[in-house]
Amino acid sequence: MHLIKDRQNFFFQFEALKRSPGLWHAVTTRLGGESRGPYAGFNLALSVGDDPQAVAGNRERLHQITGRGVHLYCSQNHGTTIHVVREDDLPGKQPIQAASGNADALITDVPGVFLLIQTADCQAVMIHDPQQRVVANVHSGWRGSVADIVGLTVTRMVEEFGCDPGRMVAAIGPSLGPCCAEFVHYKEEIPRDLWPFKIGENHFDFWRISRKQLLDAGLAGDRIHTSNLCTRCNPHLFFSYRGQKQTGRFAAIIGLNP
Repeated sequence: MHLIKDRQNFFFQFEALKRSPGLWHAVTTRLGGESRGPYAGFNLALSVGDDPQAVAGNRERLHQITGRGVHLYCSQNHGTTIHVVREDDLPGKQPIQAASGNADALITDVPGVFLLIQTADCQAVMIHDPQQRVVANVHSGWRGSVADIVGLTVTRMVEEFGCDPGRMVAAIGPSLGPCCAEFVHYKEEIPRDLWPFKIGENHFDFWRISRKQLLDAGLAGDRIHTSNLCTRCNPHLFFSYRGQKQTGRFAAIIGLNP
């Protein structure tokens, strides 16, 4: 991943996704923005207690930075609901919109629609099929990992759009690393088939879990990319719920250029 500065804001991009023609993506940081206090500065979430006007200003600034189409947010609830976004699902052409209902994964083939997943330790997993021109963005916390929402999203891309997992490219964004993903009660929370990913007494490598789920879904190993950036270890760059509890959310954004 490469860090890019645009005006007073910073974001990361994966080289593998950056090379895909007609695709644009980014992972934002907490640097810049209008939010204050525990949400300082580029918080993009309306659901964490921040000033709504500050969040609206940050979202508008992100849209201005990207200069691209419709930014579609979703209400995430650590479930397995996958929302396929069609042209008819968009109410008008407002530049910043919310998807209807709860969802933890968004898929679209509509050019000019950019899918956003907000995180503060959970993984955002961006997926692209360059031949079918389909993109997905997945919110996968530990509950999502247990439910294999990543694999379910790949399956949905195949069913809805005829995608081939062997052609897909996936990128796992900054999130809680194995250094900090401690689960004291893992025997009640993490199923036994994921225990091989345990490190030491009670830490888990969820980056490897997501990679294994993508491999099982049919992706090639050399097409799966991980940021290897732990959010809790980098509080100057990212919001971390494990680190600060009361905090904001950064975002991963991906879409097809208009």
